[in-house]
Amino acid sequence: MHTNDTSNNRPQRSGNNPISWVPSLYFAEALPYMAVMTLSTIMYTNLGLTNTELALYTSWLYLPWVIKPIWSPLVDSLKTKRWWILAMQILVGASLAGVALTLQTDWWLKMSLAFFWLMAFSSATHDIAADGFYILGLTEKEQAFYVGWRSTFYRIGTIFCQGGLVFLAGMLQKHYDIPLAWSMTMGIASAIMIVMAAWHNIVLPKETYNTSGTSSSPIIGEEGEGLPENRSVTPSDIFTSFKETLRVFISKKGLVPALLFMLLFRFPEAQLAKMAQPFMLRSTAEGGLALATETVGVIYGTLGVIGLLLGGIVGGWLVSRHGLKRWWWPMIMAISLPDAVYIYLATAQPTSLAVINSCVVIEQLGYGFGFTAYMLFLVYFSKGERSTSVFSICTGLQALGMMFPGMIAGYLADQWGFGMFFWWVMACCMVTVAVSAMVKLDSVTDDRNAAN
Repeated sequence: MHTNDTSNNRPQRSGNNPISWVPSLYFAEALPYMAVMTLSTIMYTNLGLTNTELALYTSWLYLPWVIKPIWSPLVDSLKTKRWWILAMQILVGASLAGVALTLQTDWWLKMSLAFFWLMAFSSATHDIAADGFYILGLTEKEQAFYVGWRSTFYRIGTIFCQGGLVFLAGMLQKHYDIPLAWSMTMGIASAIMIVMAAWHNIVLPKETYNTSGTSSSPIIGEEGEGLPENRSVTPSDIFTSFKETLRVFISKKGLVPALLFMLLFRFPEAQLAKMAQPFMLRSTAEGGLALATETVGVIYGTLGVIGLLLGGIVGGWLVSRHGLKRWWWPMIMAISLPDAVYIYLATAQPTSLAVINSCVVIEQLGYGFGFTAYMLFLVYFSKGERSTSVFSICTGLQALGMMFPGMIAGYLADQWGFGMFFWWVMACCMVTVAVSAMVKLDSVTDDRNAAN
């Protein structure tokens, strides 16, 4: 017997108000992700890796998010979400400490990359557990109330990592050598994650379930599609359910153009994002802007993130008023055309921080606005049977679309120089336009309700 009632499966809270753990949980979720995606790139640039090396090595770190849908059922069936959250936060803290310690050794590159890999898998697993805990630990009314807190503190964590920690590393470099400065920065980040784990051990509600065995996984137990009552999760159940999810995904209308859209929409942006910060840090002789590390933390990690947020907020508001179809092409142009500011920066190599700030904010504002179209398409495409499961596959494809273009970005920048590289990025925007023209919005969404 299947059931749509998940109330009996909801963890019973031990009395802690969600305000004590929702903000800190999503701050802790943001920190390792940004450490893997941003701090690693800036750190390796400071430590002297070529663009080719740092782009190739750090782009591989997307892999855990690509394959995350495969092992998410295991997180659901083994231990509790609370256990996974605490374990992964401790593991992230240990990984950050590992990076800090190995930077002082002769084998710093291989060892630091190994710890970043461990951090990436821990962060992706933490994402699964934290999001599942949020859904199960709160009523629908509470989920709606705290969604703003969740999003806000994730962004605060992003700014803290991309802005605050990068700024700290830059300031420490004024007094210590670069490896030691980054060791101290990573050590501080490690301490923060350990404190987060200790805090959540106190405030996270204890989970107590009934014995029905129904799973809350995106793959198993979604909307009554999971296990019968009085059944436990087995490897066979996981495999069978995942096959069913793939069947649903493959049978989606307009699958081929949708796949191309998911994989190639961010083809130019994946390359630009990987090289933007190294470009700012490289010397003028290398074609860069020769900015200090702390300055990059302020420009890209703080002002840029604010521009990204504002673009996303405006995009969401406009779509809610008029529908996605009306704003589809303005959003496509918004995520593409502002990339041209990097051609100007590479050609003129301005020294005015006001000019550089303005260019970065414009590009990030357009990116935030245009990225709204991409994410909403994934949401609309995933609607229907096993929507959560299908969406998890879509986000895995999204990460894959960032990984491979990022891997080649550094090589192209080294071979061509930053000026020609940014012209290449602009040319790649035609790929974004092409795949955006291929998808049929009518097949995934009806905007009549959104426009009313």
